[in-house]
Amino acid sequence: MARLNARHPWSHNDHFHGWILARLPPQRRRALDVGCGRGDLLAALAGSVDEVVGIDTDADMRGAAAARCCGLPSVAVSDVPLGEIDGPFDVVTMVAVLHHLDAEAALHDVRRLLAPGGRFLCVGLAPPASAVDLAWDVASIVTNPVIGFVKHPWPSPAGATPPPYPVADPTLSFDELHAIAGTVLPGAKMRHQLGFRHTLEWTAPGSS
Repeated sequence: MARLNARHPWSHNDHFHGWILARLPPQRRRALDVGCGRGDLLAALAGSVDEVVGIDTDADMRGAAAARCCGLPSVAVSDVPLGEIDGPFDVVTMVAVLHHLDAEAALHDVRRLLAPGGRFLCVGLAPPASAVDLAWDVASIVTNPVIGFVKHPWPSPAGATPPPYPVADPTLSFDELHAIAGTVLPGAKMRHQLGFRHTLEWTAPGSS
């Protein structure tokens, strides 16, 4: 299975950019991408949002994001920490970032930063800790090469390559994170997804 996956590699994180773009709120004045990495999501958001800000603690990632978006005047890349950045934003996104942070503190920051009616769209990782988690992991194992073949039918001569961004193992389980999110962001929707990921969506009360 590992050899098959290496022949048809695909980005599990980039795969969910479409999920994010399909759930943007009606009001799209400003967006914040936390842990913007190489800037691919910033560039995608620039086509739908008036002003896009990306933040990342890694200088190499900020440099890559700035280079990726150098022709997009509506995009800015910053080193301001999440806890110090000023809102409001109509959209806050995180892709494989929340497990790098203090989850509860980060979600409080999201709530602080979102404008009324603004939306938080998060793609995350969690270690399996329940029968349901394990079932989704098995489904992801089985479907992973199928998705890879659909996305890249021709075998990659380079095979699998290390991620070009900092990685960390998640520690909070799906259920633990769900409990935190439910407390900080009442009504948040959290779902298991294929690709060893889950999604978290929340709309701030009120309307812009």
